Amino acid sequence: MLNQDIIREATRLTRSGQLVEATALLQRMLRGEKEPGATAPTVDHAALASGREPPTIDAKANAAETRRPRRAAQPAVDIAKNLSGLGLGGALRRAPPPMADIVPDGVKFVEGVYANGAGSRAYRLFIPSGYHGQPIPLVIMLHGCTQSPEDFAAGTRMNFIAEEQTCFVAYPAQRADANQAKCWNWFRPADQQRDGGEPSLIAGITRQIMCDYSVDSERVYVAGLSAGAAAAAVMGSTYGDLYAAIGIHSGLACGAASDLSSALIAMKQGGGSDEGPEDGPSIPTIVFHGDRDNTVHSKNGARIVRQSVGGTSTTTKVHRGRVPGGHAYTRTVHTDVSGRSILEHWEIHGAGHAWSGGSPAGSYTDPDGPDATREMLRFFLEHSLPQGRN
Repeated sequence: MLNQDIIREATRLTRSGQLVEATALLQRMLRGEKEPGATAPTVDHAALASGREPPTIDAKANAAETRRPRRAAQPAVDIAKNLSGLGLGGALRRAPPPMADIVPDGVKFVEGVYANGAGSRAYRLFIPSGYHGQPIPLVIMLHGCTQSPEDFAAGTRMNFIAEEQTCFVAYPAQRADANQAKCWNWFRPADQQRDGGEPSLIAGITRQIMCDYSVDSERVYVAGLSAGAAAAAVMGSTYGDLYAAIGIHSGLACGAASDLSSALIAMKQGGGSDEGPEDGPSIPTIVFHGDRDNTVHSKNGARIVRQSVGGTSTTTKVHRGRVPGGHAYTRTVHTDVSGRSILEHWEIHGAGHAWSGGSPAGSYTDPDGPDATREMLRFFLEHSLPQGRN
């Protein structure tokens, strides 16, 4: 069967609700098993149906991934792990992190809810101790699949760095009834558009916080991990008048996929257009991606860079370094003709699908650095919306 035929058949299975069968078919194609008689991977359907936990990536698994060669063959049930970004895996069952790992002592981490015609989403908001009513920046953080706002906050330690810089940080929470694995639905056309679907909910949470608190409207940012990073790319593409910069960690470009089949292919092989926005330079972007990411291929990070730069004339500078006792990395900085840094690409050598420099208190983290949280917030605060854009 040709690849085009496989994709058509997988699309048909998806539309008929046979997600596991579609997944298995595409997995065989991606491994190069094209002969009609190839044996299909076996999946524990009972486990998936009952919600029992399939194998998935956690902090320990990610650390091991960066230190030893990948096994020649993975168990077939690892499909659930590899496709967690699409909501086919069961929820990761972790004990909630202690509050001491989420926020500094004595600092507020309040709850909120926003609703519109597309539904409702809860969120948590970090309020730094240095906030006394003056306008300060706001960072929106979009968690990855199976994560929660508390887990993501603990793993990235964004609240601790934001406390140093006096910034708000908000963590919208994806609902399990919107996606089984609590993934943001970055690959659905209805969730890639302005003023509709999940983008309208995330933008609505942003604006609600801007109404309830004194936020510097020229310094509002959005970032995410994995499916959350792909959603952040969507937000940058659809709400360039709201966000001054975006951060994409182990994610995919806006428009990289339009359904389950293309999402699977994009995750494994890279996907999306290299074309930038038609109405001028794209939003300033910082990208982090491990070059041994077996869940979302690092080609996706390179594609985000090409899409972000678009037709803008830039000068590049390449910096290479290594975290003491940790990963080597290559940092490529693109500056425009005015000398402004508009894009940074951090390729982390030997790293897998995990937040770089994160804390083991949260899931999907790699403590061997570099510190994506600190570098991301540093990049954000170097950018503000041009006058008249908000």
